[in-house]
Amino acid sequence: MRLPDGFRSLTGCLLSALLASGATAWLIDGRPQSASAEPVPVQSGLSAPQLPAPDPQPAPAVDASVPAPTAGPAPLTPEEAVRVRVYEAANRGVVNITAHSTSRENLFRVELESEGRGSGSILDRRGHVLTNLHVVEGADRIEVRLFDGESYDAVLVGGDPVGDVAVLKMIDAPSEDLYPIPLADSRDLRVGQSVFAIGNPFGLERTMSAGIISSLNRDLPIRGARTVRGIIQTDAAVNPGNSGGPLLDGRGALIGVNTAIASTSGQSAGVSFAIPGGLVRRVVPQLIRYGRVIRPEVGIAQVFEVPDGLQIAKLVPGGPAERAGLRGPLIVQERLGPMVRTRIDRSVADVIVALDGNPVRTADAFLGDIEAKRPGDTVTLTVRRGEELVRVPLRLGGEPRDAE
Repeated sequence: MRLPDGFRSLTGCLLSALLASGATAWLIDGRPQSASAEPVPVQSGLSAPQLPAPDPQPAPAVDASVPAPTAGPAPLTPEEAVRVRVYEAANRGVVNITAHSTSRENLFRVELESEGRGSGSILDRRGHVLTNLHVVEGADRIEVRLFDGESYDAVLVGGDPVGDVAVLKMIDAPSEDLYPIPLADSRDLRVGQSVFAIGNPFGLERTMSAGIISSLNRDLPIRGARTVRGIIQTDAAVNPGNSGGPLLDGRGALIGVNTAIASTSGQSAGVSFAIPGGLVRRVVPQLIRYGRVIRPEVGIAQVFEVPDGLQIAKLVPGGPAERAGLRGPLIVQERLGPMVRTRIDRSVADVIVALDGNPVRTADAFLGDIEAKRPGDTVTLTVRRGEELVRVPLRLGGEPRDAE
């Protein structure tokens, strides 16, 4: 039977609508619909379907072995605590020294001004300052600047060329602004012990560096024939401007005065030298009282430290030790054909084992005991000579102490 054209058009539209609604439902559901699937109702104004909520994720596990971050600075290690304590105890007692001088050693004899810089340590509340003699020697005017930036003129009270030690006195410095650094004895120092240097390298005031004692009882020639004995060698960084500043132990006490470095560049190379605190303790009272050091002479130029004492390495010709009969090494000359060889026999040199009955262990301690005497005093040295112990009376030389 032939359907009317209008009816066929209506039937086509209905079929198209059914097909379109099925395709829309397939697109919205996101999967092909099976024959048994329930039809998806079509609503006017299509909207996105509601997606299921995701499953909650479990919280990450916390590792109890990892400490939780805390606010504020980390606690100091024991080594850091020592360094901080030393600096806080001593830095206000370190001063910056400027030595002003003028010269006319030029072609036109024009007066030229120059200045040198160094460091120093406050000795007492009267204004005495410890430094190296070479820092202020030859200065026309000396200026000392304290930790608070205040500067004061100073005068040279006295200097010891042998020990390269000088004492200054500040003029009109208030005692309440002065923080003395205590002096320690250097007799019991040990290689490997921690040390700290505070000074003004390159003008950077109160800079601290740390290191260890690398060696003890070094001999340090400072100028010409001058030799300082019992020197402390350290690896603490010391640079120009540190001279005269303190070398400190872990308690913040002065065990030495930084004086020189071994370097080809003029800057720290890990080898620095300090005047021992034992020498400082001996000479400072005399410098303050007399303006100079009056030291007795024993007449021994050099010794070697050996297990049971000090072996004489060199005697001063005609000195008190030689006059008392002490023996140094034997110089032997041997002829080998036309050649003459010189040999030093140290086995015959006396070994000093005691001074006035007290055992002798280090060169610094021996020098300290000698310098505690007066010129003209007689001491008794016990020496090991071969297999024997011999007691030798020795009258100390040196100028008499007439300034008592």
